Amino acid sequence: MKRNWGAKLKTALLASAVTLFAFSLICYPKQSLQASIRGLNMWWEVVFPSLLPFFIVSELLISFGVVSFLGVLLEPLMRPLFRVPGVGGFAWAMGMASGYPSGAKLTARLYQEKQLSTIEAERLSSFTNSSNPLFIFGAVSAGFFNNPQLGLLLAASHYLGNIAVGLVMRFHGIRKERGQPKRRPRSFSLPYALRTLHKTRLKNEQPLGKLLGDAVRSSVQTLLMIGGFIILFSVVNQLLYMMHLTEQLAPLLRQLLRLVQLPEQLDIPIFSGLFEITLGSQMISQTDEAELLEKAVAVSFVLAFGGFSVQAQVASILAEANIRFQPFFIARFLHGVFAASFTYLLWEPLYLRAAGNETGNIPVFWHAAAESVWHERWQWLQHYGPLATMLFLCLYIWLAANASNKTRGRL
Repeated sequence: MKRNWGAKLKTALLASAVTLFAFSLICYPKQSLQASIRGLNMWWEVVFPSLLPFFIVSELLISFGVVSFLGVLLEPLMRPLFRVPGVGGFAWAMGMASGYPSGAKLTARLYQEKQLSTIEAERLSSFTNSSNPLFIFGAVSAGFFNNPQLGLLLAASHYLGNIAVGLVMRFHGIRKERGQPKRRPRSFSLPYALRTLHKTRLKNEQPLGKLLGDAVRSSVQTLLMIGGFIILFSVVNQLLYMMHLTEQLAPLLRQLLRLVQLPEQLDIPIFSGLFEITLGSQMISQTDEAELLEKAVAVSFVLAFGGFSVQAQVASILAEANIRFQPFFIARFLHGVFAASFTYLLWEPLYLRAAGNETGNIPVFWHAAAESVWHERWQWLQHYGPLATMLFLCLYIWLAANASNKTRGRL
């Protein structure tokens, strides 16, 4: 009876939430459209063109056996530190370079290739998802804060926090693995790695054109799903603000800010960042009542937590591979706490002292050098990103049409 009552309550809550969302769209059509366009622009200009090359290359590297080759070489490092196979090192590196949700996609792909156990996949997904350096340096530091020097502090705190999460999550699922035989890390062996590379390539007898077409189709399909979540949560965030629910829920967050001695004025920006990191980071940077250190700590937490938009993307990817989402969600909260703590601890050595004085003022030559590297890359991506998105969408349509025609011809 209790299970039946709980299932009915869940059904009522879900139905009520969806009904409220539909009613809100009717009441605020203009604001919903603006939020949709804002989310679409982010996906169109930045997310699609920046993630697609990494997704395609990752698929090809897995098919050609390069990931298995790297897995053998990285086994002595990844197994003792994080209790995952060496192939996890590839997912870790690609996740840091390309950003959310690359780590989850690669983890799911490796799990489907049976290179990871279920527990290992849950561990790996928990610390291989992070913001990419271009977003941290280009968008947040140079764009929102107009302070490129801050990017070094945010990036160091973010990636050190990810390592700390991996060290904590290595203890996840130990009880379930007690009855299983322990895998000892294989010693470094280049000849064995080369043999593994060759065997893996021979197993995949598909021609290069077929592998490339499948990689493009799979990557574009994943990015279309990601775009839908970005637009959806951009609208949800805007509707919560329009219905004044943000103001009603923010006082709960305000109590936590008092405990960690952060300004109460950061409550609404952080709350917005819990849903969508881009909007939240921008609002935090525009909070005049907070000091720069306080805003840096808040942004670090938001970037590490990822926002419910990113978490929904990851949940969808993990669900397709039957990997549990709960460990990932716990890891995101831990990552936020670790990143915020590292930002506070590294504030003086990585920001004040690196800037050349104790006041935090940035030398002109440093400002120009940093901005020329990251901010110009971010502007270039926003300028030429839509063109790349359009070209690859046309390529995807052409590949999908050819695959459909071949299927019909066989029938």
